[in-house]
Amino acid sequence: MKPIIEFCISNLASGAQEALEILERDPNLDIVEYGCLGYCGKCAASFYALVNGEVVSADTPKALVDEIYQFLEENPMF
Repeated sequence: MKPIIEFCISNLASGAQEALEILERDPNLDIVEYGCLGYCGKCAASFYALVNGEVVSADTPKALVDEIYQFLEENPMF
C-alpha cells in the first residue's frame, strides 16, 4: 500500500501545483486531487497536503515536498 497524498484544487491553483508535479514523479506515492479538503484557513495561509490523512504544510511548494517526505519518514505506514 502506497502513501496517499491529497491536494486541494484551490491550493494547487495558489502555487502548490509545483509540489504536486514533483511528487507525481515518485512511483511510490498515490497522488489525489480534490475540489476541497475542508481546510480553508490552512489553504489560504500556506501550501498544504493531506498525507495519509494528516495535514502537512509549508511556506513554499519545494518546502512542502521536503515536509511530506520528512513526515513519511517519521511516520511509516507499517
